[in-house]
Amino acid sequence: MLEKYIDLEYQSYEDFYKKWQIKVPDNFNFAYDVVDEWAAQSPDKVALVWCDDKGNQAQFTFKEMKLYSDKAANFFKSVGIKKGDPVMLILKRRYEFWFCIIALHKIGAVCIPATHLLKKKDLTYRNDAASVKMVVAVTGEEVIDQIDEAQSESPTLKLKALVGGKREGWIDFDTELKNANESWERPTGPEATKNSDIMLLYFTSGTTGYPKMVQHNFTYPLGHIVTAKFWQCVRDNKLHLTVSDTGWAKSAWGKIYGQWLSGAVVFVYDYDKFVPKELLGIVAKYGITTFCAPPTIYRYLIREDFSQVDLSKLEYCVVAGEPLNPEVYNQFLKLTGIKLREGYGQTEFTVAVSTYPWMEPKPGSMGKPTPGYDIDIIDDTGRSCEVGEIGEIVVRTDKRKPVGIFDGYYRDTERTENVWYDEIYHTGDTAWRDEDGYYWFVGRTDDVIKSSGYRIGPFEVESALVEHPAVLECAVTAVPDEVRGQVVKATIVLTKDYQPSEELKVELQNHVKNVTAPYKYPRIIEFVTELPKTISGKIRRVEIREQDQ
Repeated sequence: MLEKYIDLEYQSYEDFYKKWQIKVPDNFNFAYDVVDEWAAQSPDKVALVWCDDKGNQAQFTFKEMKLYSDKAANFFKSVGIKKGDPVMLILKRRYEFWFCIIALHKIGAVCIPATHLLKKKDLTYRNDAASVKMVVAVTGEEVIDQIDEAQSESPTLKLKALVGGKREGWIDFDTELKNANESWERPTGPEATKNSDIMLLYFTSGTTGYPKMVQHNFTYPLGHIVTAKFWQCVRDNKLHLTVSDTGWAKSAWGKIYGQWLSGAVVFVYDYDKFVPKELLGIVAKYGITTFCAPPTIYRYLIREDFSQVDLSKLEYCVVAGEPLNPEVYNQFLKLTGIKLREGYGQTEFTVAVSTYPWMEPKPGSMGKPTPGYDIDIIDDTGRSCEVGEIGEIVVRTDKRKPVGIFDGYYRDTERTENVWYDEIYHTGDTAWRDEDGYYWFVGRTDDVIKSSGYRIGPFEVESALVEHPAVLECAVTAVPDEVRGQVVKATIVLTKDYQPSEELKVELQNHVKNVTAPYKYPRIIEFVTELPKTISGKIRRVEIREQDQ
């Protein structure tokens, strides 16, 4: 499959970066050109293995994926969904999600994956902003009530379908899917999809303001070939597990596009509550080969007893979502012998900086730029930063535009032009580059702390703090100070074996002084039971700053 789109052999990172090119066909549609193509070539090839935390299991071949997506497409068409119609999927980790998203791609409808954690206000905003015509949701969740309440204030929302149950005012998805026609033909003429058509809309919450609508076209899946094949290093016919709800862009990174293009089996563990011991047991029981999760997951996993599980099938593990603390890297390496490889990207694009197979990981570093991406670090004047100098990560698009980068923020030209101008996309993230070309994440542009003339990145202080056994999670922010301009504050969630005290504050301050430059230590420490986070789980440092001010 992959040889149609890329060359597969590279001798080094430099060779990889220099030679990389994606052959983008006209009118590429992942549903037909990958899913249905696998169904034609290898109908019994396993596409998806699913289980949940209640002991239920299911498995689907590509032949079955084609069958159920064709039936789902006929269902959507029967209720009036056509090319360009926005449809929101709130399906957690239910396997019906894959039937639906592939079906929507076949129709050319706009798929909007969303989380089940949304409330009425969130839904009303999203429904109005994207003119959502239909919602497909899973039963048994509070979000069902929230959708019903939001509908009265959502004039475009005409249709609601329920997976796994029945409810007044909702279409019974399971029954409709069962009864739907199995025959579906790829549309031609005006109804056929074009590469430039909108395929996906993701609402990305960020740490300030209303969520932005990130718009991706039909070539987006091809950008994730690098994500899956060369960063996650998925294996043909082997199980890959990315820990993510289907409502997040991380799901597109790890649970469908690049994995199926590479011939890997997508593994889905559907759970309501994250229990580290149970997740570790699932990885062992099913023989997961490649694994991707955010740093928080790894922070919890390394506290489990690895001697009780057989991880012999586990070959390759990567991490993304937030920076990886070196302490977590070192502990995981000690427990498994596997070197965690970090990757950096945003909902707006695919993996843009990563530690690739030819590279030796540097704990705490994101790695080097992805082929196809012209990545730079610049200062406030637009000058490229020197080695060791902190600046903003940008994507230069004057010479080439990466396959997989977004087309802009939907219906928001002003917001798009605020971050993408003069052929440069501004990520809003800061980093520095070392003498070997490795990138090191610092924080969001508004997170950098300026104290007594020093520029301090919150991540480096957080990395020092989490090395202490008392610290489970922490967020480092700036507090205004008349003398120093700003001082460092650490807001800390303690592990279960520790209690807040003045003595512990001093101990943690001294710990930071001992493991990093003394000027970075937190002069203020606050203990809390939980940190404020966005709906996608990212720490809202802005909320802590606002409370302090």
